[in-house]
Amino acid sequence: MSKAPANRPQANNRPLEGKVALLTGAVRRNGLAAAQALARDGASIVINTLKSVDEGKAAVETIEKLGGKAILVKADITNEKQVKAMFKKAVDTFGGLDILVNNAADRMGKPFLDTTYAEWQHYAYHVINGAFLCSREAIPHMLKAGWGSIVNIAGINTFVGTPERETLCVAKGGLVALTKSLAREFAAKNIRVNAVSPGRIGGLRSASAGPTTGNRTSGIPVGREGYLEEVAETVRWLAQPHQNFITGMTIHVNGGEYLP
Repeated sequence: MSKAPANRPQANNRPLEGKVALLTGAVRRNGLAAAQALARDGASIVINTLKSVDEGKAAVETIEKLGGKAILVKADITNEKQVKAMFKKAVDTFGGLDILVNNAADRMGKPFLDTTYAEWQHYAYHVINGAFLCSREAIPHMLKAGWGSIVNIAGINTFVGTPERETLCVAKGGLVALTKSLAREFAAKNIRVNAVSPGRIGGLRSASAGPTTGNRTSGIPVGREGYLEEVAETVRWLAQPHQNFITGMTIHVNGGEYLP
């Protein structure tokens, strides 16, 4: 019988103490909930936003009230120069970078035949370009530390196929493919890459989140929408240093609406 690894989980209320996590688009909903969960585990938090600076400042204050450390960095995740500057600030402030959560996404809901090529170029590739640039900046720091965890936020749209959301389906589908490829490339370097795919999650939605009319619980076997905390807990779990045998996976948080 093989022996369990020496780094098996120990009782620790702050297992991410000394770790640094950067989360893109983390001023509200899934991103903010994940940032708070990681902060409660002891991680220092870098919150990224492009436009929502006031919400970002409030997010930092919330984490600080929890006893955590956090900074806000305004940056366009598809701008190479700004991404490099964001990671430099993160490392200069906290001394390293151990966890990356690629959460930011620009999205729209529009009939396919009405979608312009410019819209396709932007909305279908914003997520992928951002994840590429951020992962490329994060991984060298993880290699230096000898450990790292990347968590990509996918979505149920990719797996079920959602009308008028073709750009989002393609964007998140590409993110899942990137997850698998990076997981294989860096597994031997002790860097894990996984994805979390939320289903219909409750709470306030941004104006860009699409229509919310109708019965949103229809088709969900558990009979309710998910909670932000349920997505955040999955991100937190995947970011734990002892989860070193889980990589390349997409974890679905959808109440049974989609079963892979």
